[in-house]
Order: sequence, then C-alpha cells, then structure tokens
Amino acid sequence: MPRTDDASPIGSGEHVSAPPDDVRTLKHVIEREIDALRADVGDSTPARASPGAVTADDTPAAVPRAAGSAEPGRGQDRDTHGRRDVADRGTRGRRGAAGTADDDPWACLAAALPAVPLATALLAPVWDDGRGEEGAAVVDFVITAGNRVRSAEWLEPLGLLVGQRLLAVRPGAASAGLIEALARVIRTGRPLHGWALDYTERREGRLRRVQLLCDAAACGDRILATWRPALTEADLLTGDAQKLVSMGWGNWDLLSGATSWSDGLHRIFRTAPGRTWSLTQLCDALLPEDVPRFAQCVRALLAGADTPWTRIRFVVGDEVRTLDVLGRPLAGTDGRPWAIHLVARDLTPQMRSLQRLEETRKETEVLRQQAAAERRVASQLREALLPTHSAELAEAGIAVAAAYLPSEREAAVGGDWYKCRLLPDGRVLLAIGDASGHGLDAVARMAQQRHALAGLAQTGADPGAMATWLNQLMCGDPTALTATAVVGYVEHHVLRWACAGHPPPVLRRAGGASLLPGDHAGPLLGLIPGYAYETATVPLEPGDLLLLYTDGLIERRDEDIEDSLGGLVRSLAGVGPLSPEETVDDLISSHAASGLEDDACLLALRID
Repeated sequence: MPRTDDASPIGSGEHVSAPPDDVRTLKHVIEREIDALRADVGDSTPARASPGAVTADDTPAAVPRAAGSAEPGRGQDRDTHGRRDVADRGTRGRRGAAGTADDDPWACLAAALPAVPLATALLAPVWDDGRGEEGAAVVDFVITAGNRVRSAEWLEPLGLLVGQRLLAVRPGAASAGLIEALARVIRTGRPLHGWALDYTERREGRLRRVQLLCDAAACGDRILATWRPALTEADLLTGDAQKLVSMGWGNWDLLSGATSWSDGLHRIFRTAPGRTWSLTQLCDALLPEDVPRFAQCVRALLAGADTPWTRIRFVVGDEVRTLDVLGRPLAGTDGRPWAIHLVARDLTPQMRSLQRLEETRKETEVLRQQAAAERRVASQLREALLPTHSAELAEAGIAVAAAYLPSEREAAVGGDWYKCRLLPDGRVLLAIGDASGHGLDAVARMAQQRHALAGLAQTGADPGAMATWLNQLMCGDPTALTATAVVGYVEHHVLRWACAGHPPPVLRRAGGASLLPGDHAGPLLGLIPGYAYETATVPLEPGDLLLLYTDGLIERRDEDIEDSLGGLVRSLAGVGPLSPEETVDDLISSHAASGLEDDACLLALRID
C-alpha cells in the first residue's frame, strides 16, 4: 500500500491513495486535511479589525454617559469587605441633565429587553435595613423591568409584573434558592451561568414544577437575569426517541474545532454531557480491523461526499460496540465542507443476540451430532443385546416374540432388557428387567446385569439364588444404582420364577388371563445387601401364554397402577388364542399407540 503521507489532498483532482489501515496514519490524514482546509479558507477570509482601531476615514466617537451613572453591565468597585460604595449606589440610576430616556441607561436597557428571546427581568435588591448598609442582607428583589417571554407556560411574563416584589409573584423562589443565588451575584459580582433551578409553586390547588436554567449578572446596583427551560418538550421527545431506537448524532466543525453531540451519542460512547470526542479521538476507539472502513467514510466526507450506512466497531470501556454510521458533510456555496455530521445507530444488543443465537446453533448442532452417534451405537447395542428368538426354542416346543418400545421415537435402546434362550441342560431361561436411567449409561448397566445373569444361569442354581447373587453384585458396585427383574426357568411344563421389585407376569389360559401371584416377590436389585430372594413354581399347560413386560407398558401419570394392571389383564384375555407375535402387536396397538412415558419391553412365550 502506498504511503498516505504522500497522498494529495482530497478533492485536488489527483490520484487518491487507498484508505489507511492503521490508526496513526488515519489520524495524520485527518489532521492534514483539516489543516489544509483551514489554511485554504483562511487565505480567502478577511480578518476582523481589532477593537478600537481607527481608519483614515473614521474617528472614534465618544460614548455618551449619564452624569454620575455607572456603565451598564460593569461590576462596581468594592471595599475590603466586598461591599459596594453606598454613596456611589445612591447616585446610580439618576437621569442625565437633559432628562431624556436616551441619557438614562436603565431606560435604554429596559427598552431593549423585548428583543431578548428568553424570559428576562431587571431586578433591584430589597435590603433588610432598607438601604443596604454594611452587614445588611438581601431579602427580596423588585421587578423594575422585564419582557413578555414566559419561562414556563403557566408562569406569567415578568414584564407584566413590573413594580412587584419577586417573592410575591414567584413564591417558590426562596425555597428553590433563587433569592440567595441572586444575592451572591450582588455581593460578589460573579455572574450565574446555567444555574439549575427546580421551581415549585401551588397554583389553583395543584402543585406545579418546572426545571429552569438561570443566567444573571450585576448591572450597576441591580441584577439582569434570564430564565429558560432546562429541557424543552422537543428535547425530551428527542431524547426519548434516541434512547428508544439506540441512535445518536454529532457535529464536528472542521474550521473552529467545536464539537457537539446529542444525548444519544453520549449514551452510546458512555461519555458525560459536554465531554465529546474529536475525529482523531474517535480513531483511537476504533477496532483495528475496522480502521479502513472508517477511514474511507471520513475521507469521503472531507471530500464533500455523503456516505451510506457503514458498519463500524468501537472499543468503549471494556466492550466492543457495533454501530451503523451515516455521514453527511455541511458545505458552503463553494462546495468545500466546513463541518461533518454523523448519525450512529447502536447495533450492539442485536449483535450480542445474534452471537448468542450462533453459539446456541453450534451447541445444538454438536448435541444433534452426539445424539445421532448415540442412536447409532444404541441401535447396534440393541441388535447385540436384545436379539429375536431363535429356532432352537421352536424345536423345544416354545414360541417366543419380543419387542422393545422406546418412549422417545429417536431413542434406540435404554435400560429395559429381556433374555430368552435354551440352556445346555434343556431348560429355557426366561428373564426381563429394567435398569435405572436412560441413554448409554443405562445401556451399560443393562448390559452388565444381562451378562451377569447369563453367567449365573450356567451354575444350574434356581431363580431365587440367581436373583440373590445378582443383588449382591449390584450392591457391591457403587455405580450400579438399582434395577428390577423377573428371572425364571421353563422346564417340563413348569415355570419356576423369582421377582425383584418387578411387575408380575400375566398368564393367559383357555380364554382368560390373570396375574401370577407375587407373594414371594422381593425388593429392587441393589437396594438391600444380603437379601435372599425366593422361588415360586407355576404349572403350565399346552396353549398357555406367558407375558413378561416392564413397567413402561402400564405406568400412566393419571392412572393408578392397579387399574393399569387390570387393563393389561383384560386386554390379554380379550385377544383370544393369538400367536405370541400377534399378541405383542395387539398390546402395542392398544397400550402404546398414544405414546409411552417410559421405555418398555414385552416378551411373550407360548407353550406348544
């Protein structure tokens, strides 16, 4: 990039270099262009003659003064106690020898008051000793002149109240501190500039308040004072509008260096009222990556061209604020810009929301990918851990059907499990269980319990002993939590089974159905170390169908568990002599069609 120090001034007709990309160079460009503009304008602007200069054709004229009167607007000489000369005060305000208004400075001043656009009055002090001798205090003021401008809509113009005392027509002046403030001007000779006044008065049974700004100065032995609203209605509406839409604007006078900002711009850059930034100070707050964009905007304005909305980021305090900036140069008839006007719209809250939204979208995508991976793993685990029945069972005279029903459609497997297999000694192992939790953690616990049961079954122990050993394994593992299970064998048309906190199986026989008695049932696995589970025996007949299930099939928040079990028994009795596959399908249709609150497993076994 060519050095911007060698670039020709904007608007000169020569080639303009690329926008600078660092703050130091940008500030140098701005200062150079403003200096060139001031020099160019200064060379063609005549200087104002110094006060008191005398030309060849003019002679200074004497300023007429009334005899013995003081020059209006000048402070008076004071003694060591800060008091005015009483004798001198007594001679002030007298008319001149001619006796005309032109010779009376007070009359001249009073005649000029209607030209003042603010509420204005000339006030004479009222002393507590009547004359203002040493040690006297100002207790009030008399309105000697005024104009007809109202300082508030409900306050009468002071020009209509001439001759009356200020406290009589403005009774709230004392409590607001106005009398004391004006008295200080009399005592010290120091004027008031923008003195804030909260004026309150009771009018027609109502309290009225207005915020005013007072300017006052000693004028001879009197006070010339003006009042203006601290904020006009237009100011209030403009301020509210800027705050509502997060906007502000500022004006930079390139010739004088004066800068003015709206309240909205002060709010955006967190500066106190009256504390504005120059264009080079704005450069210091730029985010480095946005220096070229701001440089292009400012250089176009210095060349006299409008700029469109440009997104620029500034570092304000400890945060980055994003602004949309619109620029317009104020140019004279010669086309040269003498001031720059910028409008800024604060987009920081929106950008933060977009950033949070993007972060949420990324988090959601990560969770979606994790969930998809978990579903894939769980699906593979289901095939490995919950296989369908084998042909060996059919050869042994037992028909089996099973189903796994996740409560969430996208879930592949949880803590529910079943097992049905032919053992080497001819017995058929029959089991179903529910490990606590969901997701892969529950799958891991389910796999541990299922594989542990498969190993215990090789011992030839009865179901009660296997449940006891499984309970001991889980109680010794702090990560195992709890589980429920039904464990049993089918051998020679006899079911021998044990129950650990699980719903009892349902037996369908000859067109009827009933729950198997669960008097021997024990507590949940992993709950009570050393608990000995019992084994119950149930004879089976050809055509009998056993249904084992987990509680997700029957549990409903708005239904008692006993009623749910009764409904399951009635459903099984009403389906008739269906095959295990048809029975499972019918139960799924009647009990799970409307959705499940928990995962569920079904295992149907028929004795042929």
